[in-house]
Amino acid sequence: MRAVVQRVTQANCTVDGNITGEIALGFLVLLGIEDADTEEDLQWLAQKIASLRVFGDDNGLMNKALADVEGRILLVSQFTLFAQTKKGNRPSFIRAARPDKAIPLYEQMIKTLDTITGNKTATGIFGADMKISLVNDGPVTIIMDTKDKDNH
Repeated sequence: MRAVVQRVTQANCTVDGNITGEIALGFLVLLGIEDADTEEDLQWLAQKIASLRVFGDDNGLMNKALADVEGRILLVSQFTLFAQTKKGNRPSFIRAARPDKAIPLYEQMIKTLDTITGNKTATGIFGADMKISLVNDGPVTIIMDTKDKDNH
């Protein structure tokens, strides 16, 4: 499971001109799911996202987490995070999980983030042609991969 976490002052997702999810201060999280991902990966990643201390404290240092700033999460599924570009110019998405595997994990991630953060997670629509608008604050962009969890 791979996530691109962007600290934002605002973000929204629209599908067919309708806003499906919108937040002010918080994280835009682009989530990629691959076939090898498990419930354990999901729990680890959700906890890491919710606990990530990248918001400024009174001294301007990145010491505050999402809860400390009353931030929210906009979660958007993005299978292209598992693009393989080694050969040729057309990316391969063979590592990305098919919808029958990815949708249940995506939906569980929403529920898990809701529980951990105590806030409703804003979302896109799985598999839809989404338009994402954001103001990246900093910019701060963190890439997390559950394949790295054993190395920390």
